Amino acid sequence: MYVSVVLFTADLRLHDHPPLRAALDGPRQVVPLFVRDRGVADAGFAAPNRLAFLADCLRDLDAGLRERGGRLVVRSGDVVEEVCAVAAEADADEVHMAADASGYAQQRERRLRRALEAEGRRLHVHESVTTVVPPGRVTPAYADHFAVFTPYFRQWSGQRPRDVLGAPRSVRVPPGIGSDELPSRASLPGVSPGLAEGGETAGRRRLAAWLRSGVAAYADRNDDLAGDATSRLSPHLHFGTLSPVELVHRARRAGGEGAEAFVRQVAWRDFHRQVLAARPGAARADYRTRHDRWRSERTARDDIEAWREGRTGYPVVDAAMRQLRHEGWMHNRARLLTASFLTKTLYVDWRVGARYFLEWLVDGDLANNQLNWQWVAGTGTDTRPNRVLNPVTQAKRHDPDGAYVRRWVPELAEVAGAAVHEPWRTAGPDRERVAAYPEPIVDLAEGLARFRRARSRD
Repeated sequence: MYVSVVLFTADLRLHDHPPLRAALDGPRQVVPLFVRDRGVADAGFAAPNRLAFLADCLRDLDAGLRERGGRLVVRSGDVVEEVCAVAAEADADEVHMAADASGYAQQRERRLRRALEAEGRRLHVHESVTTVVPPGRVTPAYADHFAVFTPYFRQWSGQRPRDVLGAPRSVRVPPGIGSDELPSRASLPGVSPGLAEGGETAGRRRLAAWLRSGVAAYADRNDDLAGDATSRLSPHLHFGTLSPVELVHRARRAGGEGAEAFVRQVAWRDFHRQVLAARPGAARADYRTRHDRWRSERTARDDIEAWREGRTGYPVVDAAMRQLRHEGWMHNRARLLTASFLTKTLYVDWRVGARYFLEWLVDGDLANNQLNWQWVAGTGTDTRPNRVLNPVTQAKRHDPDGAYVRRWVPELAEVAGAAVHEPWRTAGPDRERVAAYPEPIVDLAEGLARFRRARSRD
């Protein structure tokens, strides 16, 4: 009996899992393996919310495997060392895993391949597991990747996604392979109280509800802050409890403008991955430098703290930052507003904001997070790098009656309608109702003028 090892990474599911299905091809036993990567913790990416969601995912994956006669093997340490150790214990001749885009993932794959080959074992890396279209599949004639989304999307849309694979009916695991205890979110400190449930079961339940009652209106309502009409599937895409390929197939079957708009967002995710795969340094350095001389963290310390804590005096910004702390998640439109406020109104380095988001976001994805921050800061792929989002104008447009603000900023709960977006304009008795809310930390016109001077736009 031949044995394969399947290394789960950001693909914690049984449905539509090419590495697992390939490993089960023929009379094989399989060791489903997840390594709690020491390198992730050493790099500072082991944030409480993601660890808690991960714990849910691993427990759900183990339960699904046990229903099929198998189990999940969990190890901790260096990924290459642990995979090689498990392969030796199981006398496995091959290892299967999904391709990934980050520089760390590419280096991990190269190290693992060399180590396995030195032991006479094969590594099979599968594409279109964490993306719909693999990085490098579509490229312009003049470069190794697309730097602008629209032409990328045209070519991306012309690709036919692979067929969706069903979950295996049975998984046979060789006996005697030791495993660490499964982690539990209950033992983790610092987790957001409103953090969503993780795992493939929860993800598929949310997907079914979204396709049934949410996707049709997505094109019209995706920027509605109070309506909360986005899919909230991003954590499941980040951990791979849902397949992006399956999402695109099912959305297209649903059809309509909402489904098309949703598929476009999935394409944005692939777009960022092909940028990061080609330019791994964009995770920490400007993709396109504007020669910014950002305010130092020391100089801007008070403004940065006010932004982090949701007390900037701009209600929509503060509501979004408080939502982040409570849920470990933030509405996409709110992410744009808070990022623009930090980088352009306060003129603080995008890396400061990106780092803070990664501390809290359950869907804190390196490609999406860093490259979206760069897009907003104007150092990334935005073709209008000097655009500035006015938080008051945006709030009135995307939270017209102020329901989103009142939900997250209780100091303003008694301010009716759109007036909640400009509490500094209240007068008379109404002024007492907002006394507990801070004054704006910056005048928007002054912030805009500072940014324009810094970018030599005046």
